[in-house]
Amino acid sequence: MFVIFHEYNDPPSYPVTTLCGGIDHGAPKGSHVLDRIHAGIVAYEGNLSCYNTIYTPSESDMGWAWQTCSEMVTPIRRDENDTMFFSEPFNLDEFMKDCKKKYGVSPRPHWITTYYGGHDIKLILYKFASNIIFSNGLRDPYGSGGILQDISHSLPAVYTRNGMPLFTLHVLSDISYK
Repeated sequence: MFVIFHEYNDPPSYPVTTLCGGIDHGAPKGSHVLDRIHAGIVAYEGNLSCYNTIYTPSESDMGWAWQTCSEMVTPIRRDENDTMFFSEPFNLDEFMKDCKKKYGVSPRPHWITTYYGGHDIKLILYKFASNIIFSNGLRDPYGSGGILQDISHSLPAVYTRNGMPLFTLHVLSDISYK
């Protein structure tokens, strides 16, 4: 729940706002951290006698896991004391073994930049792309990887302060920009 909410703070419920509001204001001052976390969960889920903690991956989760093994190695890690979660350093050798075991593929850590470029993505897009709207939500933790400024008239960037957080590319056809 805590891992997913930061990525999908979707309107109109804004789960991060609800969850954090519960943590900040749902338990008496001086409460133990676990009591405050529980107050956040209650704020979002309601006061239940039992909460479902079984994670069932969606097709998108499974697709993303395969894609990170086959073509988009994303070396995300957590160090000691970075978050409330246990440390999870990124180890490329272990990641490669895991991908081979799960999917029978060997990760290609530099495939994306080798195949598509990306060292100066704005310049590449300016030279070779058109009719793409880059839409971003500013609450997205991956937002720093998004296009937040117009590149040209046919490559505009739009963003919303509280909108859908995942940046997407919308390819448009038969549109002319003046």
